[in-house]
Amino acid sequence: MSQKEKTTIVLFSGELDKAIAAFIIANGAAAYDHEVTIFCTFWGLNTLRKDQPVPVKKGWLERVFGAMMPRGANKLGMSKMNFAGMGPKMIKHVMKKHNALSLPQLIELAREQGVKLVACTMTMDLLGLQKEELMDEIEYAGVAAYLGDASDAKVNLFI
Repeated sequence: MSQKEKTTIVLFSGELDKAIAAFIIANGAAAYDHEVTIFCTFWGLNTLRKDQPVPVKKGWLERVFGAMMPRGANKLGMSKMNFAGMGPKMIKHVMKKHNALSLPQLIELAREQGVKLVACTMTMDLLGLQKEELMDEIEYAGVAAYLGDASDAKVNLFI
């Protein structure tokens, strides 16, 4: 019996178009029966944030970071042509018109296909994010765990 191919993606960006691309690639690889890991670090962690505020105890700097960062996949801006928030609305409209899955739907599909979503614990500490603020049923690990996954993978992407 042969082992599954492996694909890893580092999602560093917290921009809508880049997160969509990461999840489209992840879902495609999973559909081809790859074992897929998306390691979310720095601004990519915003993709995993819950949409609603969660009451957690934080210091002032962590509260400032939390207030400045988008809360969840529905609030991400575009890397280009953001136009004060109009860009994301336009791309979401075009995606719906073409029956393309939205980012939240792509995330749900990835979870259904067994894509491993991993939040970088070091970045969580730096940005003051707590587990309660992120999606349920994801994994938490540091860079060593990601490197372990990546060392076995034939496809490693940084988005």
